[in-house]
Amino acid sequence: MKPINLLVTGGAGFLGSNFVSRTLATRPGIRVTVLDKLTYAGSRAYLPKDSDSFQFVLGDILDEDLVSKQTAKADAVIHFAAETHNDNSLQNPKKFFETNVLGSEILARASARLGKRFHHVSTDEVFGDLPVWSTDKFTEASPYRPSSPYSASKAASDLLVRAYVRSFGLNATITNCSNNFGLNQNWEKLIPNSVREAVTGLPITLYGNGQNVRDWIHVDDHTEGIWSVLEKGEIGETYLLGGSNELSNHSLALKILEILDLPKDSIEFVQDRPGHDLRYAIDFSKAKTELGWTPLKTSNFMKELESVVLHYKEKALSE
Repeated sequence: MKPINLLVTGGAGFLGSNFVSRTLATRPGIRVTVLDKLTYAGSRAYLPKDSDSFQFVLGDILDEDLVSKQTAKADAVIHFAAETHNDNSLQNPKKFFETNVLGSEILARASARLGKRFHHVSTDEVFGDLPVWSTDKFTEASPYRPSSPYSASKAASDLLVRAYVRSFGLNATITNCSNNFGLNQNWEKLIPNSVREAVTGLPITLYGNGQNVRDWIHVDDHTEGIWSVLEKGEIGETYLLGGSNELSNHSLALKILEILDLPKDSIEFVQDRPGHDLRYAIDFSKAKTELGWTPLKTSNFMKELESVVLHYKEKALSE
């Protein structure tokens, strides 16, 4: 049964705000409450004004009383709230485990106690990396081999949700998604940061030799994937969502420079970060076969990338 009243944690961030906007625009009758503490990576401006179909609640997922109160009002909890930036996780790992693990536990426990549907949004980074030269891809059966405090904290939260399904009857599903692109992303992320560097006269900085490969998916396709799981997914199951759109960071930087009509040598390679994964690639055949989901918008990657790049260009030049 399709949930009607959604509690979306982290809904003022990149993924969450896009999920909320697309859900309200494409699914009449759905009512959304966002619970977000508005860290640096989120903004109230990304979300609509309060109305009959939308409410914003300022708060922390570590606040057990608040989580319990808001969960009780919902049919389903869509859990986006997380610390996500790898660089930051190397500087302050504790914060990542507090939010990503303890916060997820509080939400999962409340959802299990109250009998609510729970969907946990995770990342392909929990699987570690693949050789750049291989054709292998991650599947739902891939072992967890996280490389950073961020990916370790997400791996821990995934395993926690699975354990609560078995131990406490939590009605949960999990999605692990590849790198997203779209609007409302923080400047620290690769595409917005590269655009801002380029249009302000700086070279695009890339870690190492720039040959690390990522699988890119448009955030709207991610939202549709989550809805496919909510409507058709099996409780206790994990589904991988990817774009089948692998690019090295260097190739992506070149595409950005091409869109901006800037010299292709405006790239600077800097010292690699510790634990930098080599390659991510997702086999989403389970989601395609069982849910009928495919990344439709991502199939027009260059068109969508151009739109996103020009958006961040305008935003950078207006600051």
